[in-house]
Amino acid sequence: MAPIRDRSRTGSHPELHGHGLRLRLWDAGSGADVDTWLRGMRDPEFRRWNTPLRLVTDRASARESLLARAQSAVEGTSMSFRVADARTDAPLGHIGVNEIKYHLKVARVGYWVLPEARGQGVATRALLLTAHWALTELGMHRLELDHAVGHDVSCRIAERCGFAQEGTLRGAIFQEGRHDAFRDAHLHARLATDPEPAGPGGGPGGQSTAE
Repeated sequence: MAPIRDRSRTGSHPELHGHGLRLRLWDAGSGADVDTWLRGMRDPEFRRWNTPLRLVTDRASARESLLARAQSAVEGTSMSFRVADARTDAPLGHIGVNEIKYHLKVARVGYWVLPEARGQGVATRALLLTAHWALTELGMHRLELDHAVGHDVSCRIAERCGFAQEGTLRGAIFQEGRHDAFRDAHLHARLATDPEPAGPGGGPGGQSTAE
C-alpha cells in the first residue's frame, strides 16, 4: 500500500539541517512542542492570514492537532516540521509539506514564524531548505504555495525562494476568522526543473542534509 512506500521515501523521522536551522517533526508528546504550537496557532498575525478548519484554542486542541499531523506523517500524506535555531534549538516556527501526492509528484507547502523570530529571514531559510529536500529526496516534481491576496510578505518570500506566481485562486480560502465566507489567494509554484534560487548568503539555496 502507499503508506509503506511513503515511509520508505521520507524516512520515519526525517531531520533537515542548513541555513542555520534544524527542522524536525513536531512531537505531540512534548509539552514544549505543544505549547509552541499553541502559541503559533493563536498568534494574531497567523490568524489574520490563516483560518484552519479546526481551530487550536487550548493545549488539548493543540495536542490533538499535532497528533493528527503525526498520523499524516506515518501515512506519508504530509510532513510537519518544527523550525528551530541550529545552535540553540530555540523554536522559531513551522513549515509543512502537505497534500503529498506521489503519483503526481506534487505537494503543497505552508509555514509560519513565531513573533519573536520575525525579521530574521527564518521563513525564507526554512522554505529554501524544505523545498530542496522535497524536490530531491522526497521526489516531488512540483511544489505549490498559496497565500491570501494582500499578504505581501508571504508573496516576497515565495518569489525569493523560486516559487513563481502563477495566478489568483478565486474564493479559495476562508476569510479571517470565518468558515462561511471566502477570499482570494495567490498561487505560487516551483518545479524540480526550475533553476535553484540563491540562498540567504547569495549562493545556491539548496543547502540541506537529512538524517
